[in-house]
Amino acid sequence: MKNNSVEGYAGTNEILAADAAGLERSCSPGAAAGGSIRCGPDGSASGAPDGIVQAPSSRGIERIEARFHGLGFEPHRHDTYAIGMTLSGVQTFQYRGAARASLPGNVIVLHPDEVHDGAAGTDAGLRYRMLYLPPERLIEAAGGARGLPFVPDPIIADVEFRQCLVEALDDLEAEPQDLLLDDLITRMATSLWRHADGKSGAPGTPRAQQAVLRCRDYLQANADRTVSSEELEEVSGFDRYTNARQFRKLLGTSPHRYLVMRRLDRAKIMLSEGGSLAGVAADTGFADQAHFTRHFKKAFGMTPGRWMALRRSA
Repeated sequence: MKNNSVEGYAGTNEILAADAAGLERSCSPGAAAGGSIRCGPDGSASGAPDGIVQAPSSRGIERIEARFHGLGFEPHRHDTYAIGMTLSGVQTFQYRGAARASLPGNVIVLHPDEVHDGAAGTDAGLRYRMLYLPPERLIEAAGGARGLPFVPDPIIADVEFRQCLVEALDDLEAEPQDLLLDDLITRMATSLWRHADGKSGAPGTPRAQQAVLRCRDYLQANADRTVSSEELEEVSGFDRYTNARQFRKLLGTSPHRYLVMRRLDRAKIMLSEGGSLAGVAADTGFADQAHFTRHFKKAFGMTPGRWMALRRSA
């Protein structure tokens, strides 16, 4: 593809049209979650307000549809893979030191802990769908025999990969059935490895993998408080520095960041249920509302207030 920079997207003849039988049909009235997606005559997002539709989470996999005009997200980073499709408009973002631009039909792959932003590249606006895949799902799909694939080019033209995402992102109203989700994760893992640079390391020994997973479970169970290095040493049986190395090798981030992200995941649920910013900050282990807001913006590219407004408008 030659359209992975802002300068290269205009006039390209290599763009894959979005699957007319798949996600594009969700532009019809009532087809998306809550019947809320409204598009212009050409399928663009120009006829709809900015907003975010969030699907039910399945095995820690989040799925969204987002519509934006102008800047959508300021620089931020996830602790998951962000994998999705541009549906209409030009999806621009800064990633690994370069300006990128994706057009309809492209697959986007962002690696855990890589800083990026997001915006609409034209006045017509932007519409896309994305899923956030925890790294451990890829380790499980490979039976623990491989590490994490790194895909150097974040914009991919791959019909097979795209079709897998069409199936994963088509229905945002319901959770995928277990058998379908198993198949989708396996196919996504295969596609990611097909485009990986081949330099990804091994996931560690079985003992190290089990130690990391025990630490992960402990962090999830204690996400509302401070967890010390000494606690994780007891849980894992390794010293704190080995813990940090093995945790990042398997899950793509640090134990501390993993803990903060689990707090933020819980905070988003509480906010969507009507919780106040101050109350949610206190209940999820942050020092105060300002501390919570800073971490939320670093993780999701916007303040919790803007996130709630976009959810309400969708």
